[in-house]
Amino acid sequence: MAYRIRIILDVKDDVIRDLIVAESISLEELHFTIAKSYGFKGKEMASFYRTNNSWEEGEEIPLFDISEDGSSQTMGTFLITDILTNVGEKLIYVYDFMAMWTFFVELAEISDSKEDGLPKIALSFGDAPDEAPEKEFKSDKPLDDINAFDDENELENIDDFDFNNY
Repeated sequence: MAYRIRIILDVKDDVIRDLIVAESISLEELHFTIAKSYGFKGKEMASFYRTNNSWEEGEEIPLFDISEDGSSQTMGTFLITDILTNVGEKLIYVYDFMAMWTFFVELAEISDSKEDGLPKIALSFGDAPDEAPEKEFKSDKPLDDINAFDDENELENIDDFDFNNY
C-alpha cells in the first residue's frame, strides 16, 4: 500500500507538496522526505505533533529523545500507519526550532496499488521562501485575564517571591 500525504507550508503564499510514501516508513523517514521535498537538508531538530481537525497542537513526537530519563518515544519508533490510519487525519510538523518552519500534514489517500520508487513527489506547488516567516504567539485570553502569580501571594515585586518553595 502507498500513502499520499499532503504537506502545506505555513507561509503567506501557497507552498504545497503531495508525497507518495510506502505505508511501512517511520515518522523519521517521513521527516527526512518532507525536509528534502522543501529543499532542506534535514539536519535540524524537528517534531511532529498530533492534532485534531482544528489543527490544535497535541502530543509531541520528537526526532530525538530529549526526556531526562530517556523514555520518550521518537519519530523512529512510529510507523506512519501507527499515526495516520484514516484519510483526513492530520499532523503538525515543525522543522528547525530556531526558524520554526511549520507544516500542516494530512493523509490525503491510501492506495492499494503497488508503487515503485517510493518516496516520490506527486505534486509540487510553490517555492519555500528563503527565510521562515516570523511566528506570532498569542493567547486566546486577553492579557488582563492572565495572572502570572496567584492572588494569594499578593506580590508587588518579583524580588519578594520565594522560589525555594517550588
